[in-house]
Amino acid sequence: MAATHRELVQRFVDMINSRDVSTIGEHTAPGHIDHNPVVADGIEANAAFFQQIFDAFPDVEIVAHDVVVEGDRIAGRFEYSGTHRGTFFGVPATGNRLAFQSIDIWRVEDGLLAEHWDQLDLAGMFRQLGVDDFYALQKAA
Repeated sequence: MAATHRELVQRFVDMINSRDVSTIGEHTAPGHIDHNPVVADGIEANAAFFQQIFDAFPDVEIVAHDVVVEGDRIAGRFEYSGTHRGTFFGVPATGNRLAFQSIDIWRVEDGLLAEHWDQLDLAGMFRQLGVDDFYALQKAA
């Protein structure tokens, strides 16, 4: 089971590094539940969210630093990087290089990622994009 779960994570990483949202069904369940407040539930919403990232950061890359499997859960520490070339959450392209980490936890069901939780340093991420007051940006959205 651990190998299969690690393969799911690798497919997720491959989707991001290839910037090919059409492969999302290879690792994400149709009824996907996302506990990130900016991503709605469902595979279509998940695909739309990643397409926004690919549009804003056309060279985005992800590296998996740690992947831990226990039962139906996967936890991982990931590092993202990319150049801000398009509007992202209302912030016009800056040309700034961005790097940030996430901690993600997934629940696997029927061989697919069915539920997701994450922790991101959003304030640090937006600071790299030149937004000094992330909380004001958040209130305006």
